[in-house]
Amino acid sequence: MAKAKPKEKKSLEQTLWDAAITMRGNLEPGEYKHVVLGLVFLKYISDRFVERRSELETELKDEGIPEPRLESFLEDRDEYTSQNVFWVPEHARWEHLQSLAKSAEIGELIDGAMDLIEKENRSLRGVLPKNYSQEGLDKRKLGELVDLIGCIGFTTTDDHGSDDVLGRVYEYFLGEFAGREAGKDAGAFYTPRSVVKTLVEMLEPYKGRVYDPAAGSGGMFVQSAEFVKAHGGKQTDISIYGQEYTHTTWKLAKMNLAIRGLEADLGKKAADSFTEDLHPDLRADFVIANPPFNQDDWYQAKLADDPRWKFGLPPKGNSNFAWVQHFIHHLAPNGTAGIVLANGSLSSKNGGEGNIRRRLVEADLVDCVVAMPDRLFYNTGIPVSLWFFSKNRHGNGHRERRGEVLFMDARNLGTMETRKLRVLDDADVAKIADTYHAWRNHDGEYADVPGFVRSSKLDEIASHDYVLTPGRYVGVEAVADGGEPIDEKVERLTAELYAEFDRGHELEQTIRERLGDLS
Repeated sequence: MAKAKPKEKKSLEQTLWDAAITMRGNLEPGEYKHVVLGLVFLKYISDRFVERRSELETELKDEGIPEPRLESFLEDRDEYTSQNVFWVPEHARWEHLQSLAKSAEIGELIDGAMDLIEKENRSLRGVLPKNYSQEGLDKRKLGELVDLIGCIGFTTTDDHGSDDVLGRVYEYFLGEFAGREAGKDAGAFYTPRSVVKTLVEMLEPYKGRVYDPAAGSGGMFVQSAEFVKAHGGKQTDISIYGQEYTHTTWKLAKMNLAIRGLEADLGKKAADSFTEDLHPDLRADFVIANPPFNQDDWYQAKLADDPRWKFGLPPKGNSNFAWVQHFIHHLAPNGTAGIVLANGSLSSKNGGEGNIRRRLVEADLVDCVVAMPDRLFYNTGIPVSLWFFSKNRHGNGHRERRGEVLFMDARNLGTMETRKLRVLDDADVAKIADTYHAWRNHDGEYADVPGFVRSSKLDEIASHDYVLTPGRYVGVEAVADGGEPIDEKVERLTAELYAEFDRGHELEQTIRERLGDLS
């Protein structure tokens, strides 16, 4: 008898999610995510505050501070902010709120706590959700959610770890909410981790200014910081700049970065990167972005003569090449950009897009194009490509690549995690990134691989009328033929084909006869 497969143990994130989603009631996922993620954030900053308070009490006692004077020192906000810990007023602390979780006024109490925290911490003003007293939110279920989140510790000494775990919980919830939302812009605030990781691993943002003008919930910045940390660097090695159009998503990003201790300039508000560029003078070392695909309402008349359109005015009905030129405009002289674009941008000639694409190639800015598998995103099943632009390609720290573009066809990579969603595992990401680095870097030992990757010259690209679809350039995968001579192989395959034709005729005759018997 076959052994039963052992039941897979749920992760902390899955356990929390399963419990939290049962408490959603009739709230839409897009609304409920702010309820849950706001509470997760509040629990985290409260835990860190309490942890710092305990450390401070120990320090003061070791210094011989008498008991009657301890309280005044423990309530000194500078003792917390100097350690990058948010100041949490007494009535906003989790212990206080959880003690009142069964109260009918729990919604008002949480809203009040969020207000208090914003007033005491300038960097959080206008960021925290204050929708807990809304009529549509079941207060009994809200109290249960408070108790659920209350059982998870986020301090550095807890079983569940610290900000790394909170980051995992926060990101897991973002992804799950993205998968459950419906509508045109559903899930647009979140770029799946495997896509973000591919971009970051290819760009290698070890040090410098990192910019994302379509920041969403901040995933590009989080992965960049993780990359730096994984390679022995410090978070302060990169400076983060970003912008986000949707106000609620801007707030998600601010919280997402805050829980990881990442300082970022996301502007003082949400704003449109085209009409209200919050970083007009920024020239970034790295641009990493997943802008909205094919926006048809991006254009305003005042943008007609914008200096960003150096390679041509983008069509009013599609934003893709507006984003491309915005990114390039913000690149430093040796900067590189990695972005996600819908596949239509590879070949479209609508509204002058073909001419813009040609000028980008002729300006020697296009470094690499990667065709990605389909179904990588929660909000769309359409396939996308990764585009890499690089200034100063005769050097910028790597080998001279003028007159060359690397094309990669990665459409066969990835595995289906669900019926709707494909993911790239670490091996897939490494295959793509390592191939790019082998081509780009000095002594990289690069070689073309038919069907997967090819380095092409500009004259070849011109012969394809500047269409940048990787499949046109990489060819087909070489298949082993077992050493069979070509004339013998043709003869054998022809005979097999005729045999199948004969078999088809026999089947057709049999079917006709049986149908005749029925009539």
